Amino acid sequence: MVSVDTLEDNTEFAEQNEATFPILANPEKDMVEAYGALMPVGFANRWTFYIGADGTILKIDRDTEPETAGEDMARTMGELGFPQI
Repeated sequence: MVSVDTLEDNTEFAEQNEATFPILANPEKDMVEAYGALMPVGFANRWTFYIGADGTILKIDRDTEPETAGEDMARTMGELGFPQI
């Protein structure tokens, strides 16, 4: 996950939500902007990028729904042939 929030804010978010995945803090917004996901108001769009092992973007889901994002990601990763761990 990439967030335009500070490292401190992301750390607090991760602790409060018991996140089991890494969160990249990008308050400079350069990475979010490079992927075209920065909104004019300065927030990041909630988009999911599926990136292959070779760095190729395989799919961009611009309709990410927070309530079902985990299930949606698992299904899409299966459809795209990502290896299961």
